Amino acid sequence: MTEFMLGVTSSLAATAVTVGLGGLLSRRLRWWLLAAVSRLSGLGVLRVHRHQDDAKAALSGEISRARWLRVMVGRGNELTRDGFAPLWSGGGRPPDHVRVLLPDPASTRSSSDVSGEVPGEAPGSAAARHDGGPLSWLDRREAELIALDPGFGRGLLSEQVLANFHYLSEATRDLANTEIRFYELPHLYRIIATDNLVFLTLYQNGAHGRRSPCIVAHRSGSLYDFALRIFDTAWESGRVPGAAPAPGP
Repeated sequence: MTEFMLGVTSSLAATAVTVGLGGLLSRRLRWWLLAAVSRLSGLGVLRVHRHQDDAKAALSGEISRARWLRVMVGRGNELTRDGFAPLWSGGGRPPDHVRVLLPDPASTRSSSDVSGEVPGEAPGSAAARHDGGPLSWLDRREAELIALDPGFGRGLLSEQVLANFHYLSEATRDLANTEIRFYELPHLYRIIATDNLVFLTLYQNGAHGRRSPCIVAHRSGSLYDFALRIFDTAWESGRVPGAAPAPGP
């Protein structure tokens, strides 16, 4: 019994020391430990950034090396910024092909205010389609942001998506390797995947995407495969710009 108690006590002491040291470990070592545990579990997680913005430098470097790129965003502001700029300007070695998914602005109730700008949308049709019907997923995400951010008015999110779509359409007009589609699915995550890594942001109800956690996983793990499965499903059901939106309920 004495030996047993000594063993338990020493184990508890060792655990306490390990936990205490864990708080003092460098970020690099914590990421190494996380990768080791993830490798054993098969998830393939390399690191977890507390905020999406913290992954900007790593994402930019990965994009510059990518052979192909898949992007599914909730708004698309990052597509107009420095991390993606080399793709549209021809800087460096471009990926063989790029696929971009944006939320469908034609699905929103507020899209009737800008119906003339929505690809494939006839003036007034959005209002008729959604009057009294369920909110689209873009409307639902907008409602979350309105409750979070006093500067977010109704219709602003769809306007921002449209602005980013128009920017991207112009920037990629002469790029045969880039395709764009619209999706109408829940806004729960942002996916940016390459042939090597996936950056998966899990949108939080009470935060902008840039303030939500971002998981980085490599291609040999199940999380990478799952993220690509989500993207491929959204892509296959997505609307090509210029095509008529799917009829509402």
